[in-house]
Amino acid sequence: MGTHRTFIATYIMASGRNGTLYAGSTSNLESRVWKHRTRAFPGFTDAYDCTRLVWFEQHALMLDAIRRERRIKK
Repeated sequence: MGTHRTFIATYIMASGRNGTLYAGSTSNLESRVWKHRTRAFPGFTDAYDCTRLVWFEQHALMLDAIRRERRIKK
């Protein structure tokens, strides 16, 4: 089994200074950031070049992470 550190997090990716921001939630931050950086899936972050992790916050429950993401997006 791998040694990946996984935890539930709310995070923000950015395209660059004063650029576009993307907020999301995940249960595996390391994997999700890698997917953004390699543009593994087409979509918002691929179109707007949001490949830099600029902030994250750890949560005990996924529900808490999703609530925090929604507050950030408002």
